[in-house]
Amino acid sequence: MDYRDLPEVNALLNGASTVLLTCGFIAIKRGRVNVHHRCMVGAVATSSLFLVFYLIYHALMRKHTGQGHTSFVNPPWFRPIYLTILYTHLAAAITIVPMVIITLRRALRQQFDRHKALARWTWPLWMYVSVTGVIIYLLLYRIYPQR
Repeated sequence: MDYRDLPEVNALLNGASTVLLTCGFIAIKRGRVNVHHRCMVGAVATSSLFLVFYLIYHALMRKHTGQGHTSFVNPPWFRPIYLTILYTHLAAAITIVPMVIITLRRALRQQFDRHKALARWTWPLWMYVSVTGVIIYLLLYRIYPQR
């Protein structure tokens, strides 16, 4: 495997996080606490792996190309749309990390009222990050390949 394969791996990890987040949401709405717990731990694991591989990819990209990112250039008319998706994704991704940690910590400490109060905000933002992560991959590497 080459470092250039990591964006696809990361898209798969984001997709897996999306599925696990969805299943965890459905499980808790149905009162299946154990299933919810397993799904959410899985979502934390896949999102954590994503973050590790994301950082490795960008470090290796900088080492091999001198740039730590891929620029979206073509088509020029779509660039503002892409950048809007990217910047909102990045802002949400930075915000979601401490939110997930605190939400998880509250669940592990069995502070379920406090867990639920924060999870109402954490879950949709985390879903946004996971879904837009896949969309960014598709736009950058499949729909409008920039390599």
